[in-house]
Parts: sequence; structure tokens; C-alpha cells
Amino acid sequence: MRWILNSNITGGAGAIEAKASHSSKKEGNTLSFKKFLYSQKTAPYVFALPFILSFTIFWIYPLFSAIIMSFQDIGAVTTKFIGIKNYTKLLKDSVFHIAMANSFEYMLFTCLLLIPFPLLYAVLMDSNLVKAKGLWKALLYVPALTSVVISGTLFRLMFSEYKTGQLNVLMTMLGLPAMKWLKVKFTSEIALLLLCCWRWTGVNMLYFLSGLKSIDKSLYESADIDGATSWQKFKFITIPLMKPTTIYVLTISIYAGLSMFLESFMLWAGNSSPNNIGLTIVGYLYKRGIEKDDMGYACAVGVVLMVLGLIINFVQLGLNGTLKKEED
Repeated sequence: MRWILNSNITGGAGAIEAKASHSSKKEGNTLSFKKFLYSQKTAPYVFALPFILSFTIFWIYPLFSAIIMSFQDIGAVTTKFIGIKNYTKLLKDSVFHIAMANSFEYMLFTCLLLIPFPLLYAVLMDSNLVKAKGLWKALLYVPALTSVVISGTLFRLMFSEYKTGQLNVLMTMLGLPAMKWLKVKFTSEIALLLLCCWRWTGVNMLYFLSGLKSIDKSLYESADIDGATSWQKFKFITIPLMKPTTIYVLTISIYAGLSMFLESFMLWAGNSSPNNIGLTIVGYLYKRGIEKDDMGYACAVGVVLMVLGLIINFVQLGLNGTLKKEED
């Protein structure tokens, strides 16, 4: 009996020691993990890891997958490597040429409209000429918060070819005949550009406003002392010092112009505008990849779009001196 009692006591003590040893090891592992996590050498990598993972999974992997798929004929069951046939087919594809011309026209006109006018509005908002600045900023920015689906639908109804369309009602009031706005190349481009300007003018204005806030006000005060006019201050102070912001807005405008799709899709209630007057490169990619289930060819269209966007932006960044190294 005494032997059993001693063995129970010994076993209980051993269990307690084992449990304490396990607990101390666990605490030690926790402390070492915290030390690793909060060390100055590893902390930056730990904080950057979520971005690196998401960037790799949702950007790098799809990019390389699309490049590989552009050299393939992807069927419902089988996938076959066909080399550069998709790219040679693009060279002879007249619909792709139309889509590319439409996208380039849209990009060019949006850059011409969405850089100077938002800059002008930003200068006015930053001056003492405008009252109730907060109200005007809100009114110009609210369209950007509106869904593209809703915006496109509203503009489609506004430019409707029926007599009940807002613009045709106005034409009737002026004694003019109703027009088929979205079936004519010129008027449809105006509708698309108005939609774009309505949505993005306020956003670009805020970009330029943030750039104006970084300009030292003493420069304008010195110019006033020297007798400079408002135009001279704008030309020799504002424009040069706004160069970084302007380059940024130009860069994102080029990418946005070339990748435009949903505005056109909603304006024509689908991807089938008359004679492809509203078809863009991304719209053609959608048509071939989703509507016609030709993913290999669609990936080739996407790769060409990416290369064109990179080339245009690298050229403009090189011309404006952004890529040049600063001299000591």
C-alpha cells in the first residue's frame, strides 16, 4: 500500500514537472516568435508580406498566365500550343484595328480634356475668387462616387434616339429634328467624352489641388512684389512646380483611356455598337474571350494592350525627363 502511494506521488510529481517543462517551452517559443516578429531586421518583411503575396497571386501570376495563354489555342477540353498565330491573326483583324483606333482616340481626347480643365478648376479653388469652395469641390467630386453602371445608363437615356430623350426634347424645343446620337460616330464620341469628363474632372482636380498645396506661398508673394501678373505667376511658378502632379495625372489618364470598357458597354447597353463605333480594345478582349470563348486570342489582345500602354507611358516619361537621373 505504501509502495502504491509513493508511486502515485512520484508519478504525479513527474506529470507536474512534464507539464511545467511543456509550458516553459511553449512560452519560450512564443517569446522567440515575438522577438523574431518585432526585430528591426524582420519586421519590414513581415509587414510587406501581405502585399507581396496579394501582388504575386492577383497580378504576377495572372500576367504570366495570360502571356502563356496568348500562345495557345484554348478549347473547352484541350489546349494546344500554336506559337505566334494569335498575334499574326491580330495583324489582319480589321475589328481589332477599329477597336485600337477608338481606344487611342478616346485616350488622346481624355488627356486633352482631363488635364488642363481640372488644373484650371484647381487653381480657381485655391484662389480667393471662388466662394463656398467646399460645396464646389463636393459637386465636382460626387460623380466619381456614382456607379459606372448608373452613369452609363443615365447618359444612354439622355442621348436616346427617341423623342423622349432629354437632348431630343431640347432639339424639339429649338425647332430642330431629333437625332440618333449614339449611332453616329461624331456625336457618340461626344457622349462618351462627356460621360468621362463628368465622372473624372473632380478627381483630377483634387490631384492638382494637392499639388498646389505643396507650393510655397512665399514664391507668389515675391512675384507680387516684383509686379508679376496672374498669368505670369501661373506660367512661371504654378505650371513648372506642378510638373510631378501633371506627370502622374497624365500617366494614369493614358492607362485609363486605353483600358476603358464599362463606360462604352453601358452607353450602348452591350458590346455591340453600330459599326463598332464604341468598341474599345478591352471591349474586343471581352467579346473574344467571354462572348466567343476564345481565351487564347483574347489574351493576345490583352498582352498587346499592356505593351502599348507601357510603350506610350515610357515614351512620355522619357520625354518629360522623369526617367533621367538627377544631376548632383
